[in-house]
Amino acid sequence: MAEPVIVVESLRDWRAAPPAARIVLADDYLADPAHADAGLHVINLCRSTRYQSLGYYCSLLAEARGQRVIPSVARIADLSRKLLYSSEVPAINEALAGLDAGAWQALPDDCHIVLGRCRYPELEKVARRVFEQFAVPLINLELRESAGAMRVGTLRTLSIRQLDGAEADFLAEAMNAYLAHGWQQPDRRRHARFDVAMLVDPADPQPPSNEAALAGFVAAGRELGLEVERITKRDLGRLAEFDALFIRETTRLNHHTYAFSRRAEQEGLVVIDDPTSILRCTNKVYLAELLTRHDVAAPKAAIFGENEIERLPELLGFPMVLKAPEGAFSKGVFKADDVGELREIAARLLDDSELALAQEFMPTEFDWRVGVLNGRALYVCQYMMAGGHWQVVDYNGADGVSEGDSRTLDVADAPPDVIETALTAAGLIGAGLYGVDIKQTAEGLRVIEINDNPSIDAGIEDAVAGAALYREVMAEFLRRLEARTQGVL
Repeated sequence: MAEPVIVVESLRDWRAAPPAARIVLADDYLADPAHADAGLHVINLCRSTRYQSLGYYCSLLAEARGQRVIPSVARIADLSRKLLYSSEVPAINEALAGLDAGAWQALPDDCHIVLGRCRYPELEKVARRVFEQFAVPLINLELRESAGAMRVGTLRTLSIRQLDGAEADFLAEAMNAYLAHGWQQPDRRRHARFDVAMLVDPADPQPPSNEAALAGFVAAGRELGLEVERITKRDLGRLAEFDALFIRETTRLNHHTYAFSRRAEQEGLVVIDDPTSILRCTNKVYLAELLTRHDVAAPKAAIFGENEIERLPELLGFPMVLKAPEGAFSKGVFKADDVGELREIAARLLDDSELALAQEFMPTEFDWRVGVLNGRALYVCQYMMAGGHWQVVDYNGADGVSEGDSRTLDVADAPPDVIETALTAAGLIGAGLYGVDIKQTAEGLRVIEINDNPSIDAGIEDAVAGAALYREVMAEFLRRLEARTQGVL
């Protein structure tokens, strides 16, 4: 794991008990080759981070050395002008909205946020949100009343010299809490070549990977010199501590999973799922248009809005399948057997979106799923339909959610045309990790969907490859990390 160092311009700037990390003078950090090791995590507490200041160059050179650093140069630039950070203010205002009038009226106009913490208990949630958004150690948050509510006035970096004695002690406390959270079990982790954050949702009843599979990724990573740490949606501000992000949570666009992916990409991390793949895969309208444009065989489909509903029976016949633009694991997918059901389902879908997707109904005993990573087939499964249902997953069964059986094949034993079709379809999205769903009909293969975070569950997708499946995924992270280090990516 990366060793944390705290960079200051003068030892007198740290006016509290020694922290649980080395303190390094900025001049020494910039000039001494001993501090050029990529295995450092730099916490830049220089007096100023303005353009071309000593603090600015500390962050700049940390990035050039391949070190993780807070604040990053991009975040320094963001906070230099309100125009650049204004798009992130609504999320902070949302956190402020939780304060009652009596609480915020007693707060000062300027509040200091220290590593995601604040001395005012009422602002703890807000402070955490600000740090998650910007990952800047010291921030001054100006509060203003507007329309009977507390709102963000301005945000700016805060100098360590602006802290009074009590705040200096609070910084030391916050620093040690941050270090303890970010560098757990340092002795066990010190030999890792790279650190990978694996984003999970422990409360998700249908996650992309079950517990045994998550453990498989962690074990495979360790074999390759990668330290894989599970994180949750509360850890956005910690991304700068890692070299890579692996999302094992159901992704959506208007969701923290996309925010994590986008932030990780901006910070220069290796990311799977990357934000472009999420953008392309989560919208079924986009996928239908993409497959059509590239002549990839798919079910006959029609993108529709309110004015096109009545023409769908003539185009597709009954029954037909109606899909919400965004959805995963068969959610947001419905079957209409007649005009009445068509109108009712379409109205529900168009309440949330201007467009939706209709497809011809293709009943089959199973769906093919080919897992693809960077243009290579990882696994091949046949997913049977849930009992008495037309989908692999039945969310409204008499006994709750039910799933059909599955059969996993060795990639070498799968039909070559299934593999070729899957690789072609996945190649239209990118070089990430995808699950391509294909139906085999009398007329030939038809691509149903391309998923950007496909299921990899122990006992199903790994039934043939076993631990080798997890090693292959983590080996791709290692390949990309080494290529980035060598300047190839």
